[in-house]
Amino acid sequence: MSQHTLFVCTSCNFAAGQREHQGQRGGYHLWQSLLQCQQQDQLPPNVNVQSVECLSACNRFCTIAIASPEKTTLMFGDLPALDSATAIVQLATQYAASCDGVIPRRDRPALLQKGILARIPPVLPPQL
Repeated sequence: MSQHTLFVCTSCNFAAGQREHQGQRGGYHLWQSLLQCQQQDQLPPNVNVQSVECLSACNRFCTIAIASPEKTTLMFGDLPALDSATAIVQLATQYAASCDGVIPRRDRPALLQKGILARIPPVLPPQL
């Protein structure tokens, strides 16, 4: 069973034009929500939530990426900090079950049908 990492940028703004909410950045709130989902076993056991200081999507608010060896990496932005965890858990579950990491737009949770920032191909071993 392959390992998957759900990266959450903890320095992202809370919303467009709003840096913090209750003294914390939006990305921090989102990361905390996803950690709680992980602790409550809502995420597949092979999906690890990992905070990162920056995903370099600073003109967006609340950015995540999901990656796994030999799968396409997906990156999303403009996610509502307090209302995205359920959709992200659903996406992570779909991603973990997929063979290549590509989740068609129509199959993604409604919140994640927009806001995709990148689809990065996997790093494959060189062919001889």
